Amino acid sequence: MRPGRDQFSGCLVGQCLADAAGFVVEGFSPAASVRYVEDYLKTEKAGEFGRFPFQFGQYSDDSQLARELMESYVAREKFEPADYAGRILRIFAEKRIVGFGYSTKEAARRLALGVAWEEAGTPPPSASNGSAMRAAPIGLFFFDSPDELIRAAHDQGRITHKDPRCSAGAVAISGAVALALRESDPEPERFVATLAEWTATFDRGFADSLSFVTRCLPLPPEEAAAFIAGVAQDADYLNDEEWKGMPEFVVSSVLWSLYAFLKRPRDYWGVVCTAIAAGGDTDTTAAMAGAISGAHLGIGAIPHTLSERLNDRGTWQRAELVELAHRCYDIKMRRR
Repeated sequence: MRPGRDQFSGCLVGQCLADAAGFVVEGFSPAASVRYVEDYLKTEKAGEFGRFPFQFGQYSDDSQLARELMESYVAREKFEPADYAGRILRIFAEKRIVGFGYSTKEAARRLALGVAWEEAGTPPPSASNGSAMRAAPIGLFFFDSPDELIRAAHDQGRITHKDPRCSAGAVAISGAVALALRESDPEPERFVATLAEWTATFDRGFADSLSFVTRCLPLPPEEAAAFIAGVAQDADYLNDEEWKGMPEFVVSSVLWSLYAFLKRPRDYWGVVCTAIAAGGDTDTTAAMAGAISGAHLGIGAIPHTLSERLNDRGTWQRAELVELAHRCYDIKMRRR
């Protein structure tokens, strides 16, 4: 199935809007996040709250770095890890990054010191979700070539994260985008089984954990969220006993994003609300889920009045994001 330009723009705009909505309550408890979803996102009050000093519509590093990946693809007319690494370095050096993670910041510091991109990533056991949060465009570039997708997802991820679980997470999100582009009606068991096959290249434990997604789909979101968040505790990842909601651990956050999409595959805003209601790392889980949903449904499924408010400190608004995504589409289809 040949995807449309509207699916490429849906992926990027879908990620940015979901990110912006989740950025407002990043780090909030599940209870507070549910109140935000019910009282604001599901009502006409959506968009009333921002996050100081930003008004609603500012997206975070998750989407900034996904956008940089697409800019690199347009500039080089292919995926080139060295060019992308240089863009990660510059966005940090120019202090344009919003809400960065520690592992990515440290990798950018090493790049600035002249460390090669292949060696700059933060080593294990650091396994946060920075490699996965920005991986959606890889699914657009290589939706028709699983081998290239797996290799590229790993390469873009290891610039900042060298733990194999992080590579597996990047493969899972980019792979989910590729499958969402191609399948009109995703069948969860087959969808997850395919991702398990692809992620096993880097981490068998991650691949096995994907079965939790289909096991949790019959559960209501609050029960599923508690179960999936517990994966981080089982992995001894959580060090902050006060952290509530979905952690930054790549396994838990990727599983939750896949759950949010597969729970409501025909409802973009429902996917975003589900992702955010779990609390915790809401900008990242929503960004990943929103990218998959936007790729699947196309930009027409994304609330226009809210997406019109997207910006990155007044730049890179909706129209510019759409143009960038369409340029990626044109390059991809010309190269096929």
